[in-house]
Amino acid sequence: MDGAVGSYVVKRVLMVAFHFPPQRGSSGVQRTLAFSRHLPALGWQPAVLTAHPRAHASRGQEQVGEIPPDLPVERAFALDSARHLSIRGRYLGALALPDRWVAWCLGAIPAGLRMVRRLRPAVIWSTYPIATAHLIGLALHRLTGLPWVADMRDPMIDAGYPSGRAVRAAFGWIEARTIRHAARVVCTTRGALAAYRDKYPDADPAKFVMIENGYDEDNFTGAQAAAPAGAARPLLLLHSGIIYPSERDPVPFFQALATLLAEGKVSAATLQVRLRAAVHDAYLGALIDQYGIGAIVSLAPHLPYREALSEMLAADALLVLQGANCNCQVPAKLYEYLRARRPILALTDAAGDTAATLRSAGIDTIGPLDEPQRIAAVLLDFLARVPAGSVVLPADDVVLGASRKARAVQLAALLDDVMATHDNG
Repeated sequence: MDGAVGSYVVKRVLMVAFHFPPQRGSSGVQRTLAFSRHLPALGWQPAVLTAHPRAHASRGQEQVGEIPPDLPVERAFALDSARHLSIRGRYLGALALPDRWVAWCLGAIPAGLRMVRRLRPAVIWSTYPIATAHLIGLALHRLTGLPWVADMRDPMIDAGYPSGRAVRAAFGWIEARTIRHAARVVCTTRGALAAYRDKYPDADPAKFVMIENGYDEDNFTGAQAAAPAGAARPLLLLHSGIIYPSERDPVPFFQALATLLAEGKVSAATLQVRLRAAVHDAYLGALIDQYGIGAIVSLAPHLPYREALSEMLAADALLVLQGANCNCQVPAKLYEYLRARRPILALTDAAGDTAATLRSAGIDTIGPLDEPQRIAAVLLDFLARVPAGSVVLPADDVVLGASRKARAVQLAALLDDVMATHDNG
């Protein structure tokens, strides 16, 4: 601000984001990082308020170099209660309300106030799924009077999530105050948008807007697909990313594979399923042993981000798992799958947003996640169509519209609207 209320020399947005390099293993890293890179060309200068790296359970340097060199980044004091405040693996529940990173508030709120005084942002933006980020956004909004955009992405509360009465109550408190005080609430899917409008009928429906996840073309430009092996190789079906035991339950898929393997309809010579960076390796490994599918299913460790994209580009086909309990969500990885332009097999509920997103891209290779017999039939048909080249791939215009650069255009327009409304109010 140049001294006159509502007059800004530089339009700046203060972005409160837990997930930011060197943290790795979350799609949220890509969302905030891409916005911070693309917004300047659209008239908005971002500044990032994030957590000290000690709070991140998984860290890597591979994406630190993608942070714009002129981007102001404040890494405020933060702890992970589970690792830093536990005794023999146990810690007080109050030290993890609303989540294990609530101590971040102690560093982030004073740091955020200093950034507001120094940088004079026009808007505050905070992003979930770390609920503490919205606590910080709420506090900075109330203390400064600046308009606040809450990047909710997915619903904070759903059936069975979060578990535990105290945590669920804390999430409910934050969600209700976010809806009340935020100038805009951003969702990543139509289902989440509709769910929030239904849940809060007294709120202005225009408060809720959708900005989907996406992919960053610059990262794909730097990714190189490895040369395929010879013709007499098994088809590689790749799942890249976390497999949650509930939300992406692999058991019916494993059961279908076990049946097909026993019937001789697939073998190690014809199919290899690679689960890359699935996180829950001990659980998945036990299931693989239980169903006797180790010859065709393997677990693979985390790869640096661009190497993971290169693997997608080189795979014969890509696998999506998404349960019906996540019908209002779309895996962020799906947009990278679309950009990879490889055949996609999606095991998900036909009524959910994941299936709807794929159908809108023209993709019809979709089956249920929870029915082993139908999975087996869909998989056999898919395995026949991939070598024949008859699997539908997304159209170029669909892929282009899913870029994070296109999403940044939407965010810049939203920030312009929020700033104008606040200044005229």
